[in-house]
Amino acid sequence: MRLGLILLALLFVALGVVFGALNGERIVLDFYFNVLTVPKGAALLCALLVGWFVGGLAVYVSQVPRLRRRVKVLAREVQARQATARALVPVSAESTSESDA
Repeated sequence: MRLGLILLALLFVALGVVFGALNGERIVLDFYFNVLTVPKGAALLCALLVGWFVGGLAVYVSQVPRLRRRVKVLAREVQARQATARALVPVSAESTSESDA
């Protein structure tokens, strides 16, 4: 399993290198305060990585706090049920017959 993931990662790295090599023309990125001249492939790969990071961050911010609150509520319910289960001690048939005699 681990070997397969390593090979898959290496495949994507190789595809990224080929993509960068095929798109080697330089482009100008004009930020208001600075101008950069970078290869087109590098700019596209950086944009992809930034988009992936921002999307992951958006999912994290929107989902994780809600799920953590739900986990806390469910953990409290489990503790309450365990406490009531410990409080209810089952009475065996032998102890009731001895008290009757």
